[in-house]
Amino acid sequence: MGFPGTWMTESESVVYRVVPKCACSTIGQIMYYSDHGSFFDGDIHDATSGMHKWAMDESQPLITENVQAHQSYAFTCVRNPYTRILSSFFDKICGIQRNGKRYRGNLVPLLIQKYGIEVGSPEDGFEFDQIQSFRRFLLFARDTIRWRRPMDPDIHWSAMSGHISTFVISGGRYDNIFWTEQFNDGMQSVLDAIETPNAVDIDAVPRFNESEGHGPKRAHPVEDYFDDLSMHLVYEIYKKDFRLFKYDFENPGNKMPIGEIDLDEVHAKLGE
Repeated sequence: MGFPGTWMTESESVVYRVVPKCACSTIGQIMYYSDHGSFFDGDIHDATSGMHKWAMDESQPLITENVQAHQSYAFTCVRNPYTRILSSFFDKICGIQRNGKRYRGNLVPLLIQKYGIEVGSPEDGFEFDQIQSFRRFLLFARDTIRWRRPMDPDIHWSAMSGHISTFVISGGRYDNIFWTEQFNDGMQSVLDAIETPNAVDIDAVPRFNESEGHGPKRAHPVEDYFDDLSMHLVYEIYKKDFRLFKYDFENPGNKMPIGEIDLDEVHAKLGE
């Protein structure tokens, strides 16, 4: 298994397990800046130097040795499951990607055909029934996760606990898991615990949202997208995420956590 989705600074000051749709672009840029004193010019996901990534063969032995011996501070970041799946829908399904195309080529036509989803287009100002289409997308997301049909689940909507568990199962241990909703406080707690070649002023860091502006804006409050059936589907997919990371399943309109994350509980439940 190894450590998929794991990034480490070249200085080995810190190790991060990427969770898609949870401020990963901003976190990666902060790690890059902490080593080099400047931000990466472009999307940090495209960087092939200046940082160790599991996806790069030469980084794998370094990451493995570091993580299994717990030589560096290790952390990850999570997000409310309701807003995360909603963000995935607007970014990946409705939005035009960095390359000017739809996400994953034939995925959107498949969703239009099989699930009756509408996504709009830049030409029509992305005019479509967002609530209806999102609820149909939820059925698709559930089908991919539960039955791996009509395709395997995508990293952007598969459960956070699944991403985070690979690190634990392969012998890693987290020192910190913080919430996207309290990003500055959480990231500061990481920076306070490590020594970096370059100091980072968290309040001065821009937000690197690589998906911003490529698709429709959310037209309604979060809670309007989730009726009783939608909430049931979300709970079926993300039950572990709500429980482990202390989010409020009962109220989709409350994006804030309702308890403290228990790292011992996370390691026990995700290491099974």
